[in-house]
Amino acid sequence: MLFNSLEFAIFLPFIFLLYWFIAPKRVKFQNILILISSYVFYGWWDWRFLFLILFSSIVDYAIGLQLQKTTQERQRKQLLWLSILVNIGVLALFKYYNFFAQNFVEAFTLFGKSISLDSLDIILPVGISFYTFQSLSYSIDVYRRKLEPTKDWLSFLCYVSFFPQLVAGPIERAKNLLPQFYELRKFNYKQATDGIRQMLWGFFKKMVVADNCARYVTLIFDGADDLSGSTLLLGAVLFSFQIYGDFSGYSDIAIGSAKLFGFNFKQNFAVPYFSRNIAEFWRRWHISLSTWFRDYLYIPLGGNRGSKIHVLRNIFIIFIVSGFWHGANWTFIFWGFLHALFFVPLFLFKANRKYLNVASQGRFLPKPKELLSILYTFTIVTLAWVFFRAESLSEAFAYFKTIFSASLISKPAFIFEPKMVISLFFIGVLLCLDWLGRENNHTLEHINKRFSKPIRYTFYYLLVMIIFLFGVRDQTFIYFQF
Repeated sequence: MLFNSLEFAIFLPFIFLLYWFIAPKRVKFQNILILISSYVFYGWWDWRFLFLILFSSIVDYAIGLQLQKTTQERQRKQLLWLSILVNIGVLALFKYYNFFAQNFVEAFTLFGKSISLDSLDIILPVGISFYTFQSLSYSIDVYRRKLEPTKDWLSFLCYVSFFPQLVAGPIERAKNLLPQFYELRKFNYKQATDGIRQMLWGFFKKMVVADNCARYVTLIFDGADDLSGSTLLLGAVLFSFQIYGDFSGYSDIAIGSAKLFGFNFKQNFAVPYFSRNIAEFWRRWHISLSTWFRDYLYIPLGGNRGSKIHVLRNIFIIFIVSGFWHGANWTFIFWGFLHALFFVPLFLFKANRKYLNVASQGRFLPKPKELLSILYTFTIVTLAWVFFRAESLSEAFAYFKTIFSASLISKPAFIFEPKMVISLFFIGVLLCLDWLGRENNHTLEHINKRFSKPIRYTFYYLLVMIIFLFGVRDQTFIYFQF
């Protein structure tokens, strides 16, 4: 079920009313309703994949209980590896089998040998990378004794499948989300209205910014062979805002929806395009995933301990694995490799922890040096997105060849078309409002704090009108494929 669909517009208010008027006094009834609604939400695409979520949940729930009972370290490690193998095995089968099979065959062909491996004609379950990592993190934390395993199977099933963040995150840690299922939620008007504001901003980013950019991104990337370098550069910039509006918009809708039911998620995006270097960008982009890889891969590998060679190895591993997490294609691996290359100089010159606060904190405008740093970071991130969007490495390199040709100084195609002008205008609106709200948990929190009620509500109604007039409906989210 899409957030930006008529079905969700009916589903969410219906579940909200049932939740607060039918099951407001018993936590068990609240959790039962959440579980049923979450399974309906996910099963809307294909009910058969519900068995995968249920299977992953049962395995990690049972392993958690066994980890508590077992004191021998060898057996505890075996249980942890069982959880890892089951979760990663399911993910590898559905998402990566065909990639490895194809590359295995091609590798043998290079040596003059011909072999054949059948590919699997299966559909990638929506959101499998997200709920697999969420469930797996529970087993790892229990193994590390950072979390007491739950005996409440209903709460655990809800934790894995909670519908707002089930399909595309944020990837919530059990330590934060699971205890919220133990206690009775009571309706909080302030929390609910803040959730609605965050959802409103998410719908604007997705339907108005991302989906209006999407039509030109598709035109430009699909027709790259016949377009100028300036047009291809425009396409890369538009894709930067498409993927930001699409993914951060989903996170805002998810976090806002959870607030309607009395839950608090961690922030997943923190105005990443105002980052002053690539390290800050990754502290602000898809925070739940980057911290997941930091805690469960980078630190176990040794983190920043040891020699520079070992640390550099760890940096490349975490970025390449992060790229591969996004999809079974060499383009994603190379995208991760590029970000590792961007990160290495910061590590070598000890500048990776330089910017821990928000840009221009306490000031209205950035200083010239800070602005240049933001523009440089945005540029390299945008160029790297070309590999993320391209269908193949050869297509991406051909795209860059045209960008860095003489045609780069020509007038971009489509630039004066009305829909392009609208897209660029709303990108400007997004940047201005994100800048003003950069010190808050979400952009519209700033509007709520700074302006009087008449001005606030005029702005909110204007935003609703813009979504209805200029928003594109029923367009899927980019990260559903991951």
